[in-house]
Amino acid sequence: MKDADTIVLPRLTSTEVDVEDPWGEGHDVAPQPATHPVRWRVAAWLVPALLTVTLCLIRAAAPAPPTGDPPAWGIAGSALMRWWAEVLGTPGPAVRAVSMVAVTAAAALVGLLAARLFTPRVGLLAGVIFALLPTSTRYAQEVQPYALTVFAAVLATFLLVLAVDRPTFVRFAGYGAAVLLLGLSHGLALLLLAGHGWTVFAFRRGVAGRWSAVALLGALPAAAALGLFGGPPGAPIARGSKLTPDVLAATPRELFGVTALGIVLLGLALFSLPLRRSAAVYTAWAVVPPLALLLVAQATPIWGPEVLLFTLPAWATLGAVALARVRARWCAVALVAIAVLGAPAQLALLTAEGSEQATGDLARIIRLWTRPADGETPDGGSPGLRR
Repeated sequence: MKDADTIVLPRLTSTEVDVEDPWGEGHDVAPQPATHPVRWRVAAWLVPALLTVTLCLIRAAAPAPPTGDPPAWGIAGSALMRWWAEVLGTPGPAVRAVSMVAVTAAAALVGLLAARLFTPRVGLLAGVIFALLPTSTRYAQEVQPYALTVFAAVLATFLLVLAVDRPTFVRFAGYGAAVLLLGLSHGLALLLLAGHGWTVFAFRRGVAGRWSAVALLGALPAAAALGLFGGPPGAPIARGSKLTPDVLAATPRELFGVTALGIVLLGLALFSLPLRRSAAVYTAWAVVPPLALLLVAQATPIWGPEVLLFTLPAWATLGAVALARVRARWCAVALVAIAVLGAPAQLALLTAEGSEQATGDLARIIRLWTRPADGETPDGGSPGLRR
């Protein structure tokens, strides 16, 4: 009797079993083992960080760009900036050091996260694009919590990826701490949780319960702080623009620094699809929060492009994913084009008129943040509430 042929079935790994891919486009959820040289993995975060530091130092000698009042939505960020202003006491580059460090760390994390989810090449391109955006270096010069908010958003997304890929108590605790920092930096930045939730429920429903609990616990302190320190009962905690077609059309310029840059990145983002998990993380990050803010803005005048600054890393990475599909020389051409398009905005605040206005605004912010405990400014007025 002839033995029957034996068929050896390959053993399925845990990744192949657990991955939920609603798009039916393959299992690219968990990062694959690194096969790239170490120098490229290091360059993915080090080059963006060095480029950001260089651009910040170039502009550090110039006065800070015009700024508004301390945002009531940013409890921790405003408190940190106020303490730093009280320590130094005078306007200058040192007062903006917190924002510079936050943006530099954000640029490094942008490259690190993209390298993990895609390749070191994508990470390098994403970090460089983020560093070249005029708004990145602009808010690195401001004594405002927006830079800290961007850093917290990138950190929270990075820790989310780690937590859902290998769910442990420590990883989810780290994610919850990042959400706490995000909410205390700027309350409206918690809209990022809508994008995180979409990603979790679409691709990792098995950890959706744990994510929901951690996200809620991380967001609650920010909500409580806003209730305590947001102003008198019934007063609007944030004032933004009433949403009109003109205001909406001006958003790309305010968000990216130059309208053309916004158009370029939006166009490149279209080529970053289909919605595999790696790209979907960034698509949800870039698209869901603005849509949520758009819905809220229908009921109250809360729209403000600076509120959406935490989506810049996602747009930069989506653009990098598209550029990584072409040859290196075309990538270089695209990066030069981005730098050239952003150059006018980078240089705009170095004019004499802009510098004079910026110096007065920075001094006013420091006076406002170092006001007496009775809430009055040194000029005898009461500070207004901004977002």
